[in-house]
Amino acid sequence: MRSRDLTQLMRPGLLQLQALPPLALYLHLPWCIRKCPYCDFNSHAVRGDDAVVRWAGAGAPAVTQVAAPAELPERRYIAALVADLEAALPLVWGRTVHSIFIGGGTPSLFSPQAIDELLGAVRARLRVEADCEVTLEANPGTFEKDRFRAYRAAGVTRLSVGVQSFDDALLRAVGRVHDAAQARAAVAEAGEAFDTFNLDLMYALPGQTPERLAQDLATALALAPPHLSVYHLTIEPNTWFAKHPPALPEDDDAYAMLDQITAATAAAGLQRYEVSAYARPGHRCVHNLNYWQFGDYLGLGAGAHSKLTFAHRIVRQVRLREPGLYMEQALAGAALAQDEDVRRADLPFEFMLNVLRLREGFALADFTERTGLPLSAIAAGLAEGERRGLLLREGAHVRPTDKGFDFLSDLQEIFLAGA
Repeated sequence: MRSRDLTQLMRPGLLQLQALPPLALYLHLPWCIRKCPYCDFNSHAVRGDDAVVRWAGAGAPAVTQVAAPAELPERRYIAALVADLEAALPLVWGRTVHSIFIGGGTPSLFSPQAIDELLGAVRARLRVEADCEVTLEANPGTFEKDRFRAYRAAGVTRLSVGVQSFDDALLRAVGRVHDAAQARAAVAEAGEAFDTFNLDLMYALPGQTPERLAQDLATALALAPPHLSVYHLTIEPNTWFAKHPPALPEDDDAYAMLDQITAATAAAGLQRYEVSAYARPGHRCVHNLNYWQFGDYLGLGAGAHSKLTFAHRIVRQVRLREPGLYMEQALAGAALAQDEDVRRADLPFEFMLNVLRLREGFALADFTERTGLPLSAIAAGLAEGERRGLLLREGAHVRPTDKGFDFLSDLQEIFLAGA
């Protein structure tokens, strides 16, 4: 599917948007050494003899050997991304890119030279802000010494390191291909190579206790990460864990673990600015903030999603998911699988789904500016949120209460169309 002609997007529509939001760029590199049993992202295990895997008992995967990955189609995939970008240029022409995120999969499987070529191609075709944040996702066990420095030289300014745990038994339980020593080494290397980086942890893992979580947190915080993202392990459909569910901590225990995380991070000087994100001053993730503030993003790569705003409509696009088909079609200028307007009735929920994740909430004027809708579209939802003690209105500003933050899904659902 080819994207719509720009003249179609400029024709009169249902919305009246006076200004365009900030624009970010997401680049998806879909390969990883092996698919984690909890992962429902569009990621694909590298084929070949790169990993020899033993499945232990009823479900916990354990890696017995990890070698260099089989050859990736780096050059063809980079060429496809560039062709995809060129086909999308009319949709974002003249706009400035404020952040770039290279996600996956495991983008650190791609060589620094490939990342350098990709970023060079982007800068040659788009107006990129001078101090643009450029993030690369990286996993421990997929790099050698000085590789992170090479990414920095290629133009990456921020690393996101997928540690998940520093406990070898817990890492095996969730199928990670690295061990605790590799995790510590990766974070130390990131701290030496970058001015800022993000460390990812998971909690409520199979067999995790408050004591083991406390040790994970102590190890993580001792490494002084400027930013920490902490995610509750959930069982997603169409994953190995969905078919072979492990025994997880009870919900009450998981809530207590979140309280434990919030207390430990606050004591270490990290502020919880988003439901899953904690940062030191000056180290918030610009790219993710743009999502949560209902900004625009152009997503390129297999299965990537886009949200793009025009004068009278907001458009969502999805690229073809399977990497081989994506490369073939992107090189032919037809990478889209879906291209459709966001329904006017869905905009209040989509806006709230994002902005209510932020501790500081949002200005009421932002709703009208980002959706093109009047405040009357959310008036009933705001009143209901206040009545239930989930929202607090302070003049022209709205934010979740502590209760609203704890029961965020309940708060967001208030704004579902017809709710």
